[in-house]
Formats: sequence, C-alpha cells, structure tokens
Amino acid sequence: MPIRIASLSRQLHKNGQRLHLAMASRAFSKGPEHPAADAEQVLRDERDALKAEQKRRQAEAKAPKAKPVKVVKEAKAPKAKAPKAAKPVKAPKEAKADKGKKPSRADKLSKKAENLEAAKKADRKSASKT
Repeated sequence: MPIRIASLSRQLHKNGQRLHLAMASRAFSKGPEHPAADAEQVLRDERDALKAEQKRRQAEAKAPKAKPVKVVKEAKAPKAKAPKAAKPVKAPKEAKADKGKKPSRADKLSKKAENLEAAKKADRKSASKT
C-alpha cells in the first residue's frame, strides 16, 4: 500500500519511538539475547519501508522537472485593405463676425502707454500756452 503522507519525518519519529520502546521492553523482560518479537519485527519492516520511501521522494525532488512546452503561434497574413475613397472637399468656413473681442493684455498695456504719452504732451502744450 502506498504511503500517502506529505512528510515522512514525523512518521519515522513515531515509529522509532515505538520500536525503541519494544526493543527496551524485550531486553528488560527477556534479555538482549532473545530474538525479536513479531510486533518488533513489524515495526522494523515499517521503518525500513518509511526510510526507503523517504529516499525515493528526495531523489525524485532532486531530479529535473519536466517543463511545459511553449506554444508558438503562427503569424497571420495581413489582411488586404481596400483603398479608401477620397473624402469630398468641404467648403471653407466663413469668418465669424467679431463680437467685441476682449483686447489682450499686451494691447491694454500699449494703449495705456499711449495714453500716458498723450497726457504728458497735453500738459506741456497747456503750460507753454499760458
């Protein structure tokens, strides 16, 4: 029967404890020269099976894994495009009538400078006439 445990170290540890207890009890009660009992032999066989399974798993883990093959897609042929018809020429737009556009900042500053110059000249003329 296959061993269906993720990690065998815990099972090996438990088996080792049971085996040690069986060996110690046999040695204490009958003496170390007596042959192993059936229960002790079953525990030894189970331990050997667990160790063999553990080694097999470790060797399998070290073996290189099979990598999936990358699927190469074939390039599709470009679709033939139908030539586009020329767009009809639109009539040029008529210029909109200016609805009192606001003067730009530069226009405002230049007008202010002109007004200042005019004011200075006006003051001179009035001073020279008197």
